[in-house]
Amino acid sequence: MKLSKIVLTPLSLLVFGLMLFACKGEKSPYKNTIGSKPNIIFILADDLGYGDLGCYGQMEIKTPNIDKFASQGVQFLQHYAGATVCAPSRNCLMTGQHNGNATIKTMEKPIKAEDITVAELLKTAGYSTAMIGKWGLGNVGTTGFTNDQGFDYSFGYYDQIRAHNYYPDYLMENSKQYPLENKVIYIEDSTHYAVGIGNAAVEKKQYSNDVFTEKALDYLDKTDSNPFFLYLAYTIPHANNESWLIKEHGMEVPDLGMYANKDWAEEKKAGAAMISRLDGYVGSIMKKLLEKGIDKETIVIFSSDNGPHGEGGWNPNFFNSSGGLKGMKRDLYEGGIRVPFIVRWPDIITPRQSNHISAFWDFMPTACDLAGVQLPDSSDGISFLSTLLNEDKNQPVHDYLYWEFRISSVDRQAVRKGDWKAVRIKKGNPLVTKVELFNLLEDKAEKNDLSEEHPVIVKELVSIMNQYPKE
Repeated sequence: MKLSKIVLTPLSLLVFGLMLFACKGEKSPYKNTIGSKPNIIFILADDLGYGDLGCYGQMEIKTPNIDKFASQGVQFLQHYAGATVCAPSRNCLMTGQHNGNATIKTMEKPIKAEDITVAELLKTAGYSTAMIGKWGLGNVGTTGFTNDQGFDYSFGYYDQIRAHNYYPDYLMENSKQYPLENKVIYIEDSTHYAVGIGNAAVEKKQYSNDVFTEKALDYLDKTDSNPFFLYLAYTIPHANNESWLIKEHGMEVPDLGMYANKDWAEEKKAGAAMISRLDGYVGSIMKKLLEKGIDKETIVIFSSDNGPHGEGGWNPNFFNSSGGLKGMKRDLYEGGIRVPFIVRWPDIITPRQSNHISAFWDFMPTACDLAGVQLPDSSDGISFLSTLLNEDKNQPVHDYLYWEFRISSVDRQAVRKGDWKAVRIKKGNPLVTKVELFNLLEDKAEKNDLSEEHPVIVKELVSIMNQYPKE
């Protein structure tokens, strides 16, 4: 059977040529976005639980600005912090490494001079960079100092311990002290206060997180034509862990706002007011972007560094802060590491919820995609830009995610691979070991341990844990 001869008239040739040109020139949203160099703002809360926001199911605490923000962006439902406590989690965020490879695994110490940060990479693409808030990865004079790790400007707490005080006598601006109006009236324990721990009997005038917001708004006012990266790391709703010294509960806020007359304990009112105050900060940042006319040129990310705490009189069960997940801060169950994660970029990303499984170490490769710079080999992350652009079929996925944490001679490790998650706990004697296995697709609350039913899967996930020696 012979094929019919196709006769191409001059008109049909023109139409065919135009179609070929259009198809050849067409690019996917992903390819159009690579190297587009939007402004990047990453807003990080401290100890905010998966269920502490209205958009994630919170019923009592009001967060209208963040809820609106979520309705305009991609709301991730399966995003994970770098770790279950502050410093190692932030280490993973800044260096794109998971908890097994990052410098800081448990306690605060400086990241290494050779550690590559997101800020350093973005600077090579012409970004101006700023860190405002809580750093916790190295003080002045150490290898982890912000201005030596890619940030042109830094302001706030460099020391993780000083960050426990909401009314310090000073903050840091670049390498110098920035005095605040909070005055020490008397000091019960000068040894502790000398290292920035206590705030006993201070005259409270300037709330540190209010100052962070003022500095962030001032930074945005001064932005020029260059793209910028602003890392805005609040300390809300972390407890003031020095409540034993100031003889007050540890949820500290200038006023109780709309919760003043609630029939709740004072620390519950204060904690709720802290979260709503954070919501107000986010609203102020978004309003400033509109005023500056750079709203559509700026991608804004909001998240938390780990799950909710149970300190300073705060009880995460009272408000269901873990969102129905098991555990909280310092646990490697979902409540300790699954966190809110919302990304907004007007006209570029379609508002929706996403079940893409991602983690803090994915921020670096995503930022590299946006800036058009090469991802260093040291990164464990995978860009989630395809997910943002609703190209899920092109989104690479992790083979596994890994976390570890040691406290009080108890070693904790966790691995998620697909829908399976294993948690291993060693207490003191290495022989006292417990391994639990959960299917998160069917049991996100981790109620049913399936380790006995699936020994082969347990063996596979434990073999991943064994790749990472702990400190």
